[in-house]
Amino acid sequence: MENQQGRELISMTYTWTINNFSKLKTQKHYSDGFVVGDFKWQIVIYPKGSNGRKYLSMYLKAADASKLPSGWSRYAEFTLTVVNQFNSDKSITIDTHHQFSASQSDWGFTSFMPLSELLDQNEGYLVDDIFVVEAEVAVSKADIKVLKDQETAFREQELQSQSSDVDSLKFSEVSTAHTSLCSDQMLAFQDYVLNSDSAHTNNGDSVQVQKLSLALASPASDQVLAYQENDSLVGPPIVDEDEEDPSSPVGNLVEFRGLVDFRGLGKIDKKFVPLLEEVCSWHPSLISCQRRRSRMFSEWAFTALGRLLHFLNTTKVKDMMEDSCVHDPCEHLQVLWDEAVTFRFDLSWLEPFVQSALGMKKFGEREGLVKKLREDVDALETEIKRLRDRLAIAEVDHEVAKRDLAKAEESFGQANMNRKLGYGRH
Repeated sequence: MENQQGRELISMTYTWTINNFSKLKTQKHYSDGFVVGDFKWQIVIYPKGSNGRKYLSMYLKAADASKLPSGWSRYAEFTLTVVNQFNSDKSITIDTHHQFSASQSDWGFTSFMPLSELLDQNEGYLVDDIFVVEAEVAVSKADIKVLKDQETAFREQELQSQSSDVDSLKFSEVSTAHTSLCSDQMLAFQDYVLNSDSAHTNNGDSVQVQKLSLALASPASDQVLAYQENDSLVGPPIVDEDEEDPSSPVGNLVEFRGLVDFRGLGKIDKKFVPLLEEVCSWHPSLISCQRRRSRMFSEWAFTALGRLLHFLNTTKVKDMMEDSCVHDPCEHLQVLWDEAVTFRFDLSWLEPFVQSALGMKKFGEREGLVKKLREDVDALETEIKRLRDRLAIAEVDHEVAKRDLAKAEESFGQANMNRKLGYGRH
């Protein structure tokens, strides 16, 4: 296939299955190396997030970079996917491209997806402690030729060095040491180029490598604007593994599973598109404010807005009141809102709904207090009714006692307790 620069590309998909994901102890976890067009790559993940972020970080890395010739460089277009094992349509796929070199040998996503979403057993990304990642990598045939030319030059340099050493020093120890050093370097280089044993695994990880395939890359007509301080790269940002500032890559990959073109502004998750179409028809400024942005910036912007709209459209009021240490819906909504605002959309029409949703948890707390007070009032009213019933009975008993007393007094008379009893004397 050819991209917009006329480069003919070779692509391949590599699947990395990680068993016992929750038991990973290392900060970084590396896949086995896999080869695409004589280039060797690795996937790198931060299973617990990087730099304290509560997001899965994932990168593509040029393997064995220290063994490559000085000045090496290679261009790659690639996607990274976290596979949803319940429903493949819900798999999360993000694409980018980069000119890999000795100074930037890895590239990817610091905030690929929230760890809370990944670790939620009901979401389908982590099933029976198994985590599946896919990388589709496309490299330039021209770069492969350059690599082979570098290998040939490396061989010629070795032969010239050996010949020069033999002529000047014959079979001295210096010549032997030099030849041995060059041979070791050459073997290391050949091992890098020729090693295609990428179907083997370690650490209980299983790998499936699909056949090399040719596909047609879709053109990207926009150039990336210079990064500005206010243009925070979110949803998610693309940086290299060492947290350096991102450069401005150009080009785009083919349409990947689950992504569709949105009004020529970029590839967006298809489940977000109906929501985006609806709100953009109500508020055309959402489109116009992104027209002067780069294609990649617009993709991130509308992906961030789509995620926010999808959350508001699929989350119920009762969900916002859940009190979970693993997944706080209010915190997640706040992150989605902050990301969307960063892209400088006019979201004044949406803010009341977001603030109302963010207040649902406090509303739930107030509802709980009202419920308790209502229960207290009901209990007191029940007690009052019980006491009133007892009072009514007591009043009846009181009236009966009063009547009995009156009768007793009437029959008894006003006897003089001080008079004599007498004995019949007149």
